[in-house]
Amino acid sequence: MENQNISTIEKLQQKGVNIPNPLSVEIGDDVDVGRISGDGVVIYSGCKIYGKSTLILRHAKLGYEAPVTVENCQIGPEAELRGGFFQKAVFLKKAGMGLGAHVREGTILEEEASGAHTVGLKQTILFPFVTLGSLINFCDCLMSGGTDRKDHSEVGSSYIHFNYTPNQDKATPSLIGDVPSGVMLNQRPIFLGGQGGLVGPCRLAFGTIIAAGSINRRDELRQGRLILEGNKSGNMSYTPGIYIGVERIIKNNVIYIANLTALMQWYIHVRSQFISDEFPEALLDGLKEKLNMAIEERIKRLELLCLQKETRLSDKWPAMEDDLISRQNSQGDTGLRDAFLEKIAAGIENFGKDYITVITNLRDGDAEIGTRWLQGIVEG
Repeated sequence: MENQNISTIEKLQQKGVNIPNPLSVEIGDDVDVGRISGDGVVIYSGCKIYGKSTLILRHAKLGYEAPVTVENCQIGPEAELRGGFFQKAVFLKKAGMGLGAHVREGTILEEEASGAHTVGLKQTILFPFVTLGSLINFCDCLMSGGTDRKDHSEVGSSYIHFNYTPNQDKATPSLIGDVPSGVMLNQRPIFLGGQGGLVGPCRLAFGTIIAAGSINRRDELRQGRLILEGNKSGNMSYTPGIYIGVERIIKNNVIYIANLTALMQWYIHVRSQFISDEFPEALLDGLKEKLNMAIEERIKRLELLCLQKETRLSDKWPAMEDDLISRQNSQGDTGLRDAFLEKIAAGIENFGKDYITVITNLRDGDAEIGTRWLQGIVEG
């Protein structure tokens, strides 16, 4: 076992991988050396890398601030995982996480999305440029909004997404922004102030600002709103198993799943046009795999909620489940899709296969075509 590890590390070093302290690094027997680039990759002391689907592309850096454990993750070019545990997640170009990170399955960080130190993520999708502060628990949500590195959605330090209820269910995903407009990278950013929280399932429109110290429990679908929540006190009897606002909970879950379905079509038809050395097929496969995990998780959590006898939805769940599953491959209005793909092809011809550059240079009318296509999938 030890000799196998030494042999693998030597192969990586021969490829050009920089491993300053090779005796401190552990590489699993199932790791495919061919999926780790030798171009500028650095693996610092104490790192552990496992999993046959692990992919590490050029100039990625692991463990600069503290040891990193990676298991079956796809790590894009120039991504930096500075310390922590990372399992079944995808990090696109220049994505980054600070020390103490705990990132688990179904998580996607798109281009230049990042978190500072001590951030916990699971079933979390962050669109390009979304930034998380420190000491954050942000599982079971999708966040978009913003246009570039200086104009991005942000979550302040010591924030929490409350994703577990007293009735012990997790049908609590929050949609912060959305997919159809968010993918166009032309929407106002969303700001969730530090020392606060969001009680899922919740939906927030682009341009929403939640003041620091606020706990938000309500949907806000009007753009450009400032939300301030004061302290509340109360003391009353509580009966376990009583569900309040089940209709809203079900609706928000279905809308969340619908947005994930639209995102899958975006990955299949749009992201696939950008396959290159910077964005190889294996990285796209990782995105689709993690998104499928997210969809399956949301359907499973919704099922557990509906089968609770107190919700009185158990007889309706089989039809609901069949409907959700049958719509997973919905491509929406293919005429709109194909018209939008023509605009993407023209952008690639003009700007090359840099995803951010092509998307941010779409004309408003062209982006609107794509949004209408994706919104049609969601509304379906």
